[in-house]
Amino acid sequence: MAKVQDSEIPDHLFYDVGNQIWYELRDDATIRVGFTSLAMSLAGEVLVFTPKRIGRPFQKGRSFATIECGKWIGAARAAFDGVVAAHNDSLVQRPELLNRDAFGAGWMLIVRPSQDNWSADLVTGPAIGPAFATWIESETYKDRAN
Repeated sequence: MAKVQDSEIPDHLFYDVGNQIWYELRDDATIRVGFTSLAMSLAGEVLVFTPKRIGRPFQKGRSFATIECGKWIGAARAAFDGVVAAHNDSLVQRPELLNRDAFGAGWMLIVRPSQDNWSADLVTGPAIGPAFATWIESETYKDRAN
């Protein structure tokens, strides 16, 4: 587990650090997706979670969900192409789960990647701590708009 500021970041997951989204490969080759707890601490209280509909394709760099928060309204941008297989109905009903348990009950989507190399541009394992530290130091998150 990597420690970034006051957040613990599981090191078995894959991360799109720039978008603060984690990906977890499941046994059936689908991928569970969520925002990091660090992202949620920066965004403030989550008020609304709106996932892309089940069965809909998504493209790398494009939105596959949106969230409305106390400090930020914006898109969860995909790190690869794929299709939405499921979404977290509990999160739709209780979006505050993202603030309380971003790596657990606050997961957003289950997706099917279009290609086997979906994780090629993502960070995992020992590279997580340095990648997150660089992201924080760059302060690019302060410029992020929708």
